[in-house]
Amino acid sequence: MEPDLFTAAAEERQEKDPAGSPLAVRMRPRVLDEVVGQQHLLKPGSPLRRLVGESAKGPAGPSSVILWGPPGTGKTTLAYVVSKATDARFVELSAITAGVKEVRAVIEGARRATGGYGKETVLFLDEIHRFSKAQQDSLLPAVENRWVTLIAATTENPFFSVISPLLSRSLLLTLEPLTDDDLRGLLRRAVTDERGLKGAVTLPEDTEAHLLRIAGGDARRALTALEAAAGAALDKGETEIALATLEETVDRAAVKYDRDGDQHYDVASALIKSIRGSDVDAALHYLARMIEAGEDPRFIARRLMISASEDIGLADPGALPIAVAAAQAVAMIGFPEAALTLSHATIALALAPKSNAATTAIGAALADVRKGVAGPVPAHLRDGHYKGAAKLGHAQGYVYPHDLPEGIAGQQYAPDAIKDREYYEPTRHGAEARYADAVEWTRKHLGRKRD
Repeated sequence: MEPDLFTAAAEERQEKDPAGSPLAVRMRPRVLDEVVGQQHLLKPGSPLRRLVGESAKGPAGPSSVILWGPPGTGKTTLAYVVSKATDARFVELSAITAGVKEVRAVIEGARRATGGYGKETVLFLDEIHRFSKAQQDSLLPAVENRWVTLIAATTENPFFSVISPLLSRSLLLTLEPLTDDDLRGLLRRAVTDERGLKGAVTLPEDTEAHLLRIAGGDARRALTALEAAAGAALDKGETEIALATLEETVDRAAVKYDRDGDQHYDVASALIKSIRGSDVDAALHYLARMIEAGEDPRFIARRLMISASEDIGLADPGALPIAVAAAQAVAMIGFPEAALTLSHATIALALAPKSNAATTAIGAALADVRKGVAGPVPAHLRDGHYKGAAKLGHAQGYVYPHDLPEGIAGQQYAPDAIKDREYYEPTRHGAEARYADAVEWTRKHLGRKRD
């Protein structure tokens, strides 16, 4: 759907009176060189560079692209920059409001523009994951025949939300969450730039740090919070945005947490120890502090995976798969939704029965190995698949357990030096009780009764 007279008039008013637009809109980059972050997508010769450059013309035209990344990382911004920089006809649709009818109208208009005026069309489709399979199918002929160059944006994994034929006809570009340095530069520019706050306020270091925390890598969220806090400060007659003013404005307290300092390790330690102690409420508190402080969700997920093996082990064999699934999920979805996944895993681990038997078992075995307590592998367990092995006595006398009724052979497996060692001492907590029964039974049938 192309802009109508009302849309054009609104855009004209916005250009004449930019102060009436939100700060995030006013600070939107005008050229690719003003884009913060995503430098891996903006190198010379990249698909986005080619969309706005002279190389967009000719036999090797630019490819359609799918931009995948979390909110606030610049998907719409990149499309906006392309619309301003290219001499192609630019049409924007949102999958929230558009359907097949609107897509077909754009495609038909693109074919007329190409045939009648030699004018290329760039179609920006926001939130493509909201399109059904049939709606995405309607784009295929236009993309395949290059009647339009598609720029599609999505916050969801396109391998699940975009049909394979469309993926195969487009380049998938992954946008990364903006770093603190990216956002810091953007905030400082917004404070001083003529399009922004024009130096009407200053941004102290502690307020800036809190803005970075609440932004969570989202440029739009950072600029929206900055604008609201600046307005509140000016209403008070203040020219400095105090931390208290920002807290009042966004209704989120500044968490005393330094991601690079002691608090980072102290809170992470408290989370794990609360899980180990089965205090689900304390664990959730520390998890919330880490989330609010903008901690990397992958770091939290890694700690949960370690906890599942170190403190729960075989008392609940399902704990580790839950933690691993949580780590995979947060890597795919990011914040804010990742908070739900981390909560799920934290609660499950905190309430699981606990056992560190697997931890102490491998610790004891490693201690012996490091002390040199090892010895040769028993001859009957050695490899016998090469010529001359039998002459050396290798694999001779080995009993194949599957040939026996009970599936276990009473033969020595450990080297002589540790044949009486019992590293694994299972508890009877939760599911580990059955492992305790199993280890007692197997040791008996292996002829390794305790004195």
